[in-house]
Parts: sequence; structure tokens; C-alpha cells
Amino acid sequence: MPKPTKGARLGGGPAHERLMLANLAASLFTHKSITTTETKAKRLRPFAERLVTFAKRGDLHARRRVLSVIGDKSVVHELFAEIAPLVAEREGGYTRITKVGNRKGDNAPMAVIELVLEPVTPKAKSAKKAAPAAAAPAAAEEPAVEETEVETPAEDAADAGAESPEEGAAAEATAEDAVASEDEKADEAK
Repeated sequence: MPKPTKGARLGGGPAHERLMLANLAASLFTHKSITTTETKAKRLRPFAERLVTFAKRGDLHARRRVLSVIGDKSVVHELFAEIAPLVAEREGGYTRITKVGNRKGDNAPMAVIELVLEPVTPKAKSAKKAAPAAAAPAAAEEPAVEETEVETPAEDAADAGAESPEEGAAAEATAEDAVASEDEKADEAK
């Protein structure tokens, strides 16, 4: 006896469920966005994302495995030729589910499932954390006069807890050195 799948059965037996998911995936890849019930959308998400992962591999074996599931050559070609290059940099999360309310006839909860085709922007490190790390090697190479920034109390409150204790101690030492060098210059000028 086959083990039941995780989640809702979607009405009917396992063969009907397999065909329904394949048809939903084909529609998703063709139209890039479909409206269906929340339950079907939640069951479709891992199914469709696995097919997109195969498409990203792009080899003949992956194409044949997707073709055995979907069965429509034009949809498989669109998946491999158009969708896979758009999500090549993305490491997962190729679909997005948005709840849209209930259906008028039977009050079933509906959702829109769509492909996420926007390019991935890598998260950049914040400038305040990157600046002390970049300034430390430069200061070690040649002794130079460092400028200190004057922060308002509001900025101090916003930055509270933004750095580790080691970074805070290093920043304080750097600031004290800068103040001491400015005091020395002022004494030399007198």
C-alpha cells in the first residue's frame, strides 16, 4: 500500500493528484501566475520549485525528467529556455503565494501563486560596519591623521547595539588616538 503524501489529498486518488499538480505546474510555467485555492497552491509550490531546479541544471537528463512529469514539450521548452535563465542566480524560493480572499460561489480560500522572476540583488554589508574594517588595515600600513565624525545623540541612540563590543572598543581607541593627535597639533601650533 502506498504511503499517503504530506498535506491535503486534493480530492481523488494519487494518480488524480499527480495529474492535477502536473497541470497546475504547466499552467504556472505558461502564464507565470495562476489563481487557485490555497490548498492547491501550497501543494503546488514544492512540486513546481523542484521542476525549476531541474530546469536550472539544464542537461538532457533533467529535461527528460521534467518532460516525464509535465508531458507538454512546449511548456518544458519554455521552462528550460526562458524561466531557468531568469532564476539562475536565485538559490530557491522561485514561487510566491499571495492570499486573495474567498471564492464567491463556495467561499473557498483563494490564492495567487506566481513565479518570482525578478533578479536577485545580493545583500550589501552596511557602510558603518564595513568602514571600520576597511580603515583598520589602512591605519596599520601608514600612520595617518584620522578624522572623527561628530554624531548627534539621536544618531547615537539609533546606533546603539549596532556593533559588537570588540568593534566598539576598537572605535573608541581610534577616536581617542585621533583626539590626542589633534591636541598635539594644537599644542604645536601655539
